[in-house]
Amino acid sequence: MQFQSSDIKAMDPRRRAAFMNSVSGFKSANLVGTVNAKGQTNLAIMSSAVHLGSSPPLLALIIRPSSDEHQTLANILESGCYSLNHVTSSIVEQGHQTAARYPEDMSEFDATGLSPVWHAGFGAPMVAEAGIKLGLSLREHHELAINGTNLVIGEVVLADLPAGCMAEDGALDLVSAGTVALSGLDTYCQAVTFKRMAYAKTHLPPQVLWDASAQ
Repeated sequence: MQFQSSDIKAMDPRRRAAFMNSVSGFKSANLVGTVNAKGQTNLAIMSSAVHLGSSPPLLALIIRPSSDEHQTLANILESGCYSLNHVTSSIVEQGHQTAARYPEDMSEFDATGLSPVWHAGFGAPMVAEAGIKLGLSLREHHELAINGTNLVIGEVVLADLPAGCMAEDGALDLVSAGTVALSGLDTYCQAVTFKRMAYAKTHLPPQVLWDASAQ
């Protein structure tokens, strides 16, 4: 099965959206927590968080144009901070429900039963029930001319991790932390760690650090 550019453009809009949201592979599932100047909290599920660099520790987020996610964007631009909270299997239903179009004066925390938790010195709510919780400070915002989406770049200034999920080398065990992945717009997947590889070097064959099949 092959699709040319003309085939993709000719798809029904909903079919094309489902296709394009799946074609890049598994994505992260994060709940973005924000608050406005009036103290009104907001929570929105997003799957566009990507690593930009470790020094400084930066993550990027793509926020769609002309959508309810503008409330999230407005809060980020207003407050200068936001949280990313990994969705776990125990809160998939509630996390997914944050995508519903609630009235602007209704917090998704209240609507879904998820609990906001605040950390001293950080101005955005995190999700108490989430596994890995990250606090980010806004560093850059760009509206992309190609399609009107918004690129938000944040620096990680706070990390709240489940006990035992960080390895000695700093890598996080997302499986033990309960983090789930997202396929497309609505399919949640649990990961299984099956192999960990050593740093690739040109003068050495691939080296396996850990292999589940050998246990």
